[in-house]
Amino acid sequence: MEERARVVKEELFEQDTRFLAVYVETNNSCLIMLSEKEDKLGTMAIAVPKPKDLLGPVSSSVLLGDKNAVSARMFAEYVASKKGKVAMVSVYLDRLSEMQAQTFFMHLIEKVLRSATGKEAATT
Repeated sequence: MEERARVVKEELFEQDTRFLAVYVETNNSCLIMLSEKEDKLGTMAIAVPKPKDLLGPVSSSVLLGDKNAVSARMFAEYVASKKGKVAMVSVYLDRLSEMQAQTFFMHLIEKVLRSATGKEAATT
């Protein structure tokens, strides 16, 4: 039987704020929803990794929204290059700025990527 998508949920609490990540990985892609306070869809970017025989940066584009476009693209490019798959990343912020939240979101991304590749990955 073929393996289904892996789903991982993580959170961290910093500066009196709850930061959340929902990660879904399939054979050819991954999606990460990053948000502040509660799970919500935010500015979404997509990034496509370069084929292994081509040099150059990952290409990315914003699909939805513009409020957190810099972070969404940056994280999508990071995940696409790290996983070698199409990556979609959504960033929703309620009260913090992109710059304030970037470090916390990067920790969450690393946490979900570790969980997804480890034995503790949830398969729901």
